Amino acid sequence: MHVVLAGGGTAGHIEPALALADALRRQDPTVGITALGTERGLETRLVPERGYELGLIPAVPLPRKPTPELITVPGRLRGTIKAAEQILERTKADCVVGFGGYVALPGYLAAKRLGVPIVVHEANARPGLANKIGSRYAKYVAVSTPDSKLRNARYVGIPLRRSIATLDRAAVRPEARAAFGLDQNLPTLLVSGGSQGARRLNEVVQTVAPFLQRAGIQVLHAVGPKNELPHVDHMPGMPPYIPVSYLDRMDLAYAAADMMLCRAGAMTVAELSAVGLPAAYVPLPIGNGEQRLNAQPLVKAGGGLLVDDAELSPEWVQSNVLPVLGDPHRLYEMSRRAAEFGRRDADELLVGMVHEAINTARRQV
Repeated sequence: MHVVLAGGGTAGHIEPALALADALRRQDPTVGITALGTERGLETRLVPERGYELGLIPAVPLPRKPTPELITVPGRLRGTIKAAEQILERTKADCVVGFGGYVALPGYLAAKRLGVPIVVHEANARPGLANKIGSRYAKYVAVSTPDSKLRNARYVGIPLRRSIATLDRAAVRPEARAAFGLDQNLPTLLVSGGSQGARRLNEVVQTVAPFLQRAGIQVLHAVGPKNELPHVDHMPGMPPYIPVSYLDRMDLAYAAADMMLCRAGAMTVAELSAVGLPAAYVPLPIGNGEQRLNAQPLVKAGGGLLVDDAELSPEWVQSNVLPVLGDPHRLYEMSRRAAEFGRRDADELLVGMVHEAINTARRQV
């Protein structure tokens, strides 16, 4: 069996694809896996690092919304579709699994031309153009939110890294807090703005950190690799405030924390709900509003808070985040509800859909 994954461009597309690849290999070490990508995407580094073959195709960026530019897309896609077809033919692909983005659309169209079954995975609550088109050709469509409007949608969640999907936060907490130099017994706020839009979160947290410390809260703050680390005055007897450029072990960061302040990317929401870590979500105020839609179902389920970017302030943190961190019962309840909403087995469910698609196609031959 050979599976071609189409999800290059951003980590939000690549990481679920690689989690599926890992799950396929755990079930059958002989399965062939090729990931489609372009020379400009993160996949050029991430895919080979994980030990999978990368098949390069020309990049044809897609407009995020219907615009006059859409008229030019078919012509620009011809060469890219042909390149994708050649990869599917060379690998004798049994299935194409697409995760959205500009790599997915040529993968879908090449698969349709060659009669290769298609599985679509949509991570965001509001699907992008590539997956809207791909879902027209696919009987197997996996989604991350229960109320998706995509045709043939099946709610499975987002495939996650095993280090996250299998994380026992309580068991790992002592090791995690020791690794970051945190106190073992104090309530802990984890803060990260993600790759985009960290600046506002950083400014608010740096301002409110002394207040949180005086209230007995310690803070682990990932400011982003492109941002300057803030100067910290270590006050004797006060809970630590620990800024770091980047967290390369998110499993340890999640285990160390009692609550998180963060953006609401689809992967972030999926990971936090899977491990049962409540959060205050601050949707990125650009794009088509998908981050707010990503977080809303979890917040409605009681597993988090939601605040508009324009309303995030030190005062909001004091009035809304601090009371949660200071109330062990409320923290427990929010954690429990987040975990009930989360899906840890999305990778295995998606493997099942891949086999369904392949077996159905073989029976029809």
